[in-house]
Amino acid sequence: MAIITKIEAQKKDKNRVNIYVNDEFFLAIFTELVYELNLKKGMLIEKEHLKEILDKEMYVKAKNKALNILSKADQSERKIREKLSNEFEEYTINEVIDFLKNNKFIDDELLASKIVNTNINLNKCGKNKIRQNLYNKGINSESISEALCEIDENIEFENAMYLAKKRYQRVKNEDKRKIYQKISQHLAYKGFNYDIIKKVLNKLLNVDDYDL
Repeated sequence: MAIITKIEAQKKDKNRVNIYVNDEFFLAIFTELVYELNLKKGMLIEKEHLKEILDKEMYVKAKNKALNILSKADQSERKIREKLSNEFEEYTINEVIDFLKNNKFIDDELLASKIVNTNINLNKCGKNKIRQNLYNKGINSESISEALCEIDENIEFENAMYLAKKRYQRVKNEDKRKIYQKISQHLAYKGFNYDIIKKVLNKLLNVDDYDL
């Protein structure tokens, strides 16, 4: 048997406490668990049994937090890990991630595909912008590469042309060189590469003697 020698509130997080057993740090848990399990200084415990109970409680809380986050918006594995990392141990997070994956609550490949479809069909973005958006969402590099390979080059060109025509209506009365530059800058911002931009502008403006 061991004895709880100190239960100390954390300085950085008032919702968590550090538990010391036999004057040595044992583990950190949520303050509410101290009351739920009636843990007190001087209490005799079996360390392994108590750790098992607390680990289960922390797992449930971590899982519930992850599910709450996912109820508001789809998340990548990396983002879920980041949002749990300040409150839970890595082994608890790993258990939660396994649960979420096994039950299809998180799926980086499916999320990447959804983001690509939205970016292509609604936002009219080019590959460069989409790649950055996928990265910002925490999608892993392998899933990013696979998702980008699914993009039809013809559709990407059509999107670039659509945006170019819209921007042309705003700048059509300016000097042709300025028109070329302003539209090319806009398309670059939207994530289209040099070759697509040049192809679109040459077709739209019927020129081939300007460089970006």
